[in-house]
Amino acid sequence: MLLDAARHFPAVVVTGPRRAGKTTLLRRLFPKARYVLLEDPDIQARVRSDPRAFLDALRPPVVFDEIQNTPELLAYVRTVIDTGPRRMGQWLSTGSQEAPLMQGISESMAGRAAILQLLPFSLAETKKVNLLHGGFPEVLARPKARSLWFASYLQTYLERDVRAITNVRDLATFRRFLALLASRHGQILNKTDLAAPLGVTVPTIGDWLHILEITGQVILVPPYFENFGKRLVKSPKVYLGDSGLACYLLGLTSSAELERSPFLGPLFEGFVAAEILKSQADRGMRKELYYFRDQQGLEVDFLVPRPNAKLWLVEAKAAKTVRPPMASPLTSLQRALQKRAGRLIVVHRKSRLQVPTAAIASGVEALDLEQFVGELLATR
Repeated sequence: MLLDAARHFPAVVVTGPRRAGKTTLLRRLFPKARYVLLEDPDIQARVRSDPRAFLDALRPPVVFDEIQNTPELLAYVRTVIDTGPRRMGQWLSTGSQEAPLMQGISESMAGRAAILQLLPFSLAETKKVNLLHGGFPEVLARPKARSLWFASYLQTYLERDVRAITNVRDLATFRRFLALLASRHGQILNKTDLAAPLGVTVPTIGDWLHILEITGQVILVPPYFENFGKRLVKSPKVYLGDSGLACYLLGLTSSAELERSPFLGPLFEGFVAAEILKSQADRGMRKELYYFRDQQGLEVDFLVPRPNAKLWLVEAKAAKTVRPPMASPLTSLQRALQKRAGRLIVVHRKSRLQVPTAAIASGVEALDLEQFVGELLATR
């Protein structure tokens, strides 16, 4: 997809969380491109003092790493694109802070830049991805250094991204907020519940969640609204985007601890959510994911829009044994959705025993996680 975008657009911007592999991907696919790290204070000073001279000194193709540090550069790149020869794939950029970066692109590079998102590895890309380690490339490459990597990642994230976006005066409290948020993984978002133990205001929690969302650290899954004639829950569900980071913040250091943890179910649910969003991002689709819960207690983990205008109804179960009662919420919601409902799927963890999967109720499929990810990538 990235190479295809570079053949059709003068500029390509790859966004996503820090350390997801954006720079490595661009440098490997475009080895002859000039590399410019825009986190370097000296380079930032040169851009701001004389951006035209800075660009004149470069011979495209160029990779601008962490373009959000100098968003004003985009306006000058646009001028070069508009006034020079129309060559494709000459201006390649990465960015870790999605929302501010998107604003700069929409203002400066509309119609000139393809915007792609790179998330940490998915299960479809490597079988090394799992609940305990997540999908960050460096963790998967050196799993024994997992704890040290996540500790360093959080410190870097706090010092760079958080301070770059907003004036968080008490980083220690923000760090406690991350741990508290991990303990609410998979729950309906309640800002008051998060604010009280930290001694901060609800608006502060809202600001911090915004930081986490625009830097790709959390997933907020909104509720699905339809005229069902019943009262629905209206707040989003919140997940940390990477299960490895969530496990680290929860103090889970081994697979045995994870198996015994009361967070196993929510962590698996969040893992499924991340895989759904990764499959959409990898195919250049808009990220769309919802959940359903009404005031009467009917709840379905995920509703996934598909290209045929149908909705997949998905229940994520950390169990390896799938039982018919797990299908009940899916069939209940199917009756309410009627023609909008497509496939009904219970996603479960894979067992070492080679047990064939089958429908666990009329029209409800049981798929292990690997099978489900494969189905997400299919066209139907």
